[in-house]
Amino acid sequence: MWKRTSSAAGDGAASGAAAGTRGGSRSSRRASSGSAAAGSRKKGYKGGPYQEPNRFWNYPRPNKGPIHRWLPSWRFVVGSILTCGVLGVVLFFVAYLMIDVPEPDDFALAQGSTVYYADGETPMGTFADVDREIIDPGTLPDHVGQAIVASEDRRFYSNVGVDPVGILRALWNNLRGNDTQGGSTLTMQYVERYYTGQTDGYADKFREAILAIKIDQQQSKSEILGNYMNTIYFGRGAYGIERASQEFFGHPASELTLSESALIAGIIPSPGNWDPATNPDQAQARWQRTLDYMVANGNITQSEADEQEFPDVVDPGGSDVYAGPNGYLLVMIRDELLAHGFTEDDIDGGGLSITSTIDADLQEQAVQAAEDLPEDTPDNVRVALTSIDNDTGGVLALYGGHDYLERQRNNATQDVAQGGSTFKVFALIAALENEATLDDRFASYSPMTIDGYTVPNFDTINRGYIDLITATKYSVNTVYVQLNDRTGPEKLVDVAERLGLPEDTNGLDPYLSNVLGTASPHPADMAEAYSTIASGGVHHDRFIVSSVTNPEDETLYTGGDDGTREVEEDVIADATYAMQQVVQGGTGHTAAEIGRPAAGKTGSSNDYKSAWFVGFVPQITTSVAMYQVGEDGEEISMTEGWGGVAPISGGSYPTDIWTQYMTAAVADLPVEEFPDRTEPEQVYVPPVDPQPTQEPSEEPSEEPSEEESESPSEEPSEEPSEEPTEEPSEDPTTQEPTEDPTEEESESPPAPEPTDTPPPPTDDSSDGDSGGQGDGDSGSGGQAGGGPGSGDGAGQSGAAGRLEDSLADLLTPGG
Repeated sequence: MWKRTSSAAGDGAASGAAAGTRGGSRSSRRASSGSAAAGSRKKGYKGGPYQEPNRFWNYPRPNKGPIHRWLPSWRFVVGSILTCGVLGVVLFFVAYLMIDVPEPDDFALAQGSTVYYADGETPMGTFADVDREIIDPGTLPDHVGQAIVASEDRRFYSNVGVDPVGILRALWNNLRGNDTQGGSTLTMQYVERYYTGQTDGYADKFREAILAIKIDQQQSKSEILGNYMNTIYFGRGAYGIERASQEFFGHPASELTLSESALIAGIIPSPGNWDPATNPDQAQARWQRTLDYMVANGNITQSEADEQEFPDVVDPGGSDVYAGPNGYLLVMIRDELLAHGFTEDDIDGGGLSITSTIDADLQEQAVQAAEDLPEDTPDNVRVALTSIDNDTGGVLALYGGHDYLERQRNNATQDVAQGGSTFKVFALIAALENEATLDDRFASYSPMTIDGYTVPNFDTINRGYIDLITATKYSVNTVYVQLNDRTGPEKLVDVAERLGLPEDTNGLDPYLSNVLGTASPHPADMAEAYSTIASGGVHHDRFIVSSVTNPEDETLYTGGDDGTREVEEDVIADATYAMQQVVQGGTGHTAAEIGRPAAGKTGSSNDYKSAWFVGFVPQITTSVAMYQVGEDGEEISMTEGWGGVAPISGGSYPTDIWTQYMTAAVADLPVEEFPDRTEPEQVYVPPVDPQPTQEPSEEPSEEPSEEESESPSEEPSEEPSEEPTEEPSEDPTTQEPTEDPTEEESESPPAPEPTDTPPPPTDDSSDGDSGGQGDGDSGSGGQAGGGPGSGDGAGQSGAAGRLEDSLADLLTPGG
C-alpha cells in the first residue's frame, strides 16, 4: 500500500519533471526560434552578435549602468564647449562688425536753457525738461573723477569697456539671493545713458557690451569719463555733475571739495534712496565707502581720508522756477522765443543761453515800488508797471503781479484798463500834425455842450480862453473835446496806432469821446506808445529777449529793431513841452521829485475804476496803472480809497509809484534835456468857441475840491491849486476870469448848433459800461468798457459801449 503510494508519487514526480523538461524545451525552442527569426529579419545580418548602429546623441548609451547610460561622455562635453566657444567668437566678431556706434541719444544731450538778466551773467531762471548743464570736464578738480571711478568702476582704466570679473561677481552675488548687482562697467553705463537709452534684456545688454568695447577703442578714458559725468542722473532732478553740485551744495561743480565729491559719487546707484536729506545714515556709509576705495586706488592717502568730514548739503529745492514776480518775465521770454521760430524742444532741451533786456537792479526797484502800498490796501488791487529803454524798445523792468503761481495772468501785458486822460496826448499830437499849435486857445467853461454832448471839467474852474499847454497841464476836458472835434477823432486813433497801440485795442474807435480815454489798452502797450514820443517820434517794437546763443556760443537770435519814424521831431518837441508842464506843477507834479526833466500824463477812468501815470525822461519811459476788481472780476470804483487817500486817481498812487521807481532808475544816468519847442506864434487867432451851457462863476471857488479835501498832504492830488506857483507866463489863469467875454471872445464865431445824434456804438462785448474819466480837471466820457474784466482774467473788458447818454451823466470828477 505504502509502496504503491510511494511508487505513484515517484512516478508523478518523474512525470512532472519530464513534463517540465518538455515544457522548458518547447519554451527554449520558441525563444530560440523567435530570436533567430528576428535576427534573420535584420538587414545585413550575417550571423554573430547584433550591435546597435551609432546615433548622434548616443542616448541611452549601451553597456552602461542605469544612470551613466544617460550622462554625456567627456568627449561630448569637450566637443560641445569647443563648438559653443567657436560659435560665440564668430557671433561676437559678426556683431562687432555689424553694430555701429549710434548718434548720441537726444535725452543725453538735452540740457536746460538758462535765462540771464541784461548783464548776461546773473541768472534769472531756467527752462528745462531735463535739468542738465553740460560743462567742460577739464574745469573740474581731479578728485571729482577719481571719486566716481573709485565708486563705480575701480578697474575703469584697465578694462576694455567690459569687465568679465565684475560680471561673474555680480552673477554669483545674485545667484546667492543677495541684493541685485549689475556687472556694468562705467563705460557700459555711459553707453546706456549716452547712446542707447534704457536697455532691457540680454540682447540689449549684449549690444551694450559690444558698443562699450568699440567706444573704449574709439574714445579716450578721460573723454568717456567726462561725458559720463555730464550725462548721468545724480538725484534731485539733476542730470550731470554741474546741476548736481548746484542742487546738493549750492555752488558750481568746479568748486567741489574732496568730501563733497565722495558723497555725490557714492549715491549714484540710487540717488533717490540715498539722498542725505532722506537717508543720512546710508549716505554717510556710501561716502565712507568711496573714500576707502579712493585710498585703495591710490588716489588719496589714508590720512587724507581720515581728515574728511561729512559735507553739509542744502535742502532740496522746492521752489518753482515760475514763482514770484519773475515768473511773468520768464513766460514773456518764452512766448517771445516761440514767436520768433524757436521750438519747445529748443527752449527746454537745447542748452541755450538767453540774455534778456531786464536790468536786475531796476527789476528789483520795480517790484519794490509796485508793492510798497499801505497795509490796508485791498488784496484785489492790482498794479502794472512797464519800463522801456527809449533807444531800443527793450523792456528794462516789468511788474506783472505778485506771484505767477498764484495768478497766471500778467497785469501789464494781458490785463487792460481804461486809459482816461492819457489819451489826450494822442489828440494833441494829431492836432499838431494838422496845423494846430500849442498857442491855439479854446474856451474852458464847464460844463460845455459840444456836438450834442455836455462835457464837464473836474474842478468847474473857469479859466477863460486857455492855450493847449495849459489845457494839457490841468487836463481840461472841454478844451480837449473841442480839439478832438476840430481835428477829427479818427486822427487820434491813427496817432495812437502809429505810436504803438495795437489796432485791436479795446474801444479804440473814432468817436468824439475817445480823447477822454474810453479805450482800454494793456499797460505795457501804453508804455510802448509813450516811448515813441520820448524817442523823438521813432517807434520801436518792445522786446524782452536781447540775444540767444547755443552751447557752442553761436548767436542764434538778436532782439530789437532799427525803429521807424512815425511822427516828425518838431511835433514831438511841442507835445513833449506840453507834457512837461504836467510834471512841472500840473496834475502829475509829484513826478518832479526825480530831480530832472520829465514829461508825462495822468489818467483816471470813470468812477475811478482805473488810475494811470505814464511818463518819461529822454532815456526811459515807464507806465503805471492801478485798478481794483471784485470777487467775480467785476470792476470796482476806487472811491473809498485806502491809506488815507480817496478817491484813487492818477495823480496819487500811480504817480507815487512812478516817482519811486524812476528816482532809482535814473540815479546813474546823465541828465538830458528834451528838445526845444517850436517858436510860439506871434499872432493869435481864436478858434470856434462853443457856447457854454451856464455862465462861468465870477470868482473861482476858494473851497478845495473833493479830492484835495480828502487826500492827505503827502499824497498829492492831481487837481492843481487855484494859483499854481509854476504857471507858465502865457497861462491866462493868473488873472481872474471875468463874467463877461473878452474882446477876443466876443469876436469868436457863434457856437455850432448841438446835435442829438450820438456817435456810433462800440463793441458790445464789453464786460463793463463805465465811461472813461480824466485826471485832474479831466474826465472821459462814454459808456466804455474799461478797467478789469470779468472772472480771474480781470482787466479784460471790451471796447467802449454806446454813448447814448450825455457825458455829464457819465462823468464824475477824476484824478
